[in-house]
Order: sequence, then C-alpha cells, then structure tokens
Amino acid sequence: MSEPAIAATTPAVLELEPGSYYWCRCGRSANQPFCDGSHAGTEFAPLPFTVERSAKTALCRCKRTGNAPYCDGAHRTLSEGRQT
Repeated sequence: MSEPAIAATTPAVLELEPGSYYWCRCGRSANQPFCDGSHAGTEFAPLPFTVERSAKTALCRCKRTGNAPYCDGAHRTLSEGRQT
C-alpha cells in the first residue's frame, strides 16, 4: 500500500456535533480532514467514525496517526519537505 498524501502538518481542531463522519485517508480531499471522494481510483477508502456527544476534537491531517481519525502527534516527526 502506498502512503497517503500529507494534507497538513497540523491537526484540524474542530467542535464536532453528534453524528456520522468520514475521515479522509488518502490526503487528497479539499475538505480536510473529511472525505470529498478524491480517493476515487486509488487504494484508499474513507474511515467512517461516529461522534456520540459534542466535543472539541483534533483530527489528523498528516495521515500518519496511529489512532485514526484522531491526532496522536505523529505530525511532529514529519519534515516540511515531505508535504504533498
């Protein structure tokens, strides 16, 4: 499997309402950190996740987290030159 594009080297900190969401795994979505279908034709698929109650949440945009879709600080190990 190829590596996803790095959409940003910072998380998206958002106030999410209860509901279902689709996190972009490919890094190509223009609607980061959410899927917009840009993965079509790739080996990637969005990650569905559910929010049970309103909360401020940090979602990964570097696509290297070990706790998808949530940021685990993996972006801190990336160099700026690797952004795509």
